[in-house]
Amino acid sequence: MVKIGNVVLDNGMPKICVPIVGHSIEELIQECRYLQDKIYDVVELRIDFLQDVTQLEAVGRALQAIRQELPSVALLFTFRTKKEGGETEVPESYYFELLQYAIRSRHVDAVDIEYFRNRSSIKKTLEIARECGVTVIMSNHDFNKTPSFDEITERLTGMKKLGADVAKLACMPISPKDVLTLLRATEAVKSQYPEEPIITMSMGKLGAISRISGEIFGSALTFGSAKKASAPGQLEVTTLQQILRALH
Repeated sequence: MVKIGNVVLDNGMPKICVPIVGHSIEELIQECRYLQDKIYDVVELRIDFLQDVTQLEAVGRALQAIRQELPSVALLFTFRTKKEGGETEVPESYYFELLQYAIRSRHVDAVDIEYFRNRSSIKKTLEIARECGVTVIMSNHDFNKTPSFDEITERLTGMKKLGADVAKLACMPISPKDVLTLLRATEAVKSQYPEEPIITMSMGKLGAISRISGEIFGSALTFGSAKKASAPGQLEVTTLQQILRALH
């Protein structure tokens, strides 16, 4: 059983994650308060949007502020690198320093680690996460294309073999066939790991169907936007929740 906080990532209707993308602590607080009447399961702090993200003390203050606003919410900490669609470029050494700082802060329930990073640094961060009881989502994002079926399955299974609690892959479709490729690969990997959660999505308007079909193909978590989307194709969180319940 894999959890983010008290949220179990299991089979059935996908859980909903809402990203918050404020550029300042004040904006993050406003986004947290905006969520008060929304229905969701997990909040993702996209810390790469924070203007002062290169200062660990500022990141610490942001985490404290969010925990004060959302004391019991399952919190996923993510720094999306520029190469994979993020807002800010930082050295790889700082990328891992930041993740390890967040893990040790005890303010986060899960952390996102990109798959195509330094292997020894990934393993060290995984060890720290295990020691602190923090769930690891390992991820890969391609904003330009959809990898082949074999590439998608190899990446997702590679994440599992490396030690990820959850394997995640998002890609951009150019055609409807690309969406089908992503969904087929999701089902194939889920069949190989039936009791372990994976997260996949096809981005943009063309891939929107992938954000609501997780119960069929095996994706355990889907992302819905609140005040601002963090990736193309995200549905508004209330609309997403209504669609999922209707399909369920």
